[in-house]
Amino acid sequence: MKILIVDDHPINRTLPATWLARRGHEVVERGDGLQALELIAQERFDAVLLDIGMPGLSGLDVCRRLRASEGPDRLHIVAYTAHAIPEMLDEMREAGFDEILIKPINEDGLLRVLRLT
Repeated sequence: MKILIVDDHPINRTLPATWLARRGHEVVERGDGLQALELIAQERFDAVLLDIGMPGLSGLDVCRRLRASEGPDRLHIVAYTAHAIPEMLDEMREAGFDEILIKPINEDGLLRVLRLT
């Protein structure tokens, strides 16, 4: 699988990228929502792990834009966040996220939400 990890903190991209690459998946990393949208417009990905709390274009905004412009091939989008309050979780689901992964993460949880197990 080709997976895009988007988080404004490089350290938050390192651990999931390492786990996924070790399992043979192609991993691409970006540091903000605008970079993610530009890249997704140019390349095909199987899944996106998308941080919610990024400066500028938030993960919620990115997900909404992707869903609004989507064709027949629905991208698997996972919210990657430390926000676990019910109102935020509802907002993530309404934005169109397929799964929500709460930080701090573990490898089993990552593989589950990306549907790799």
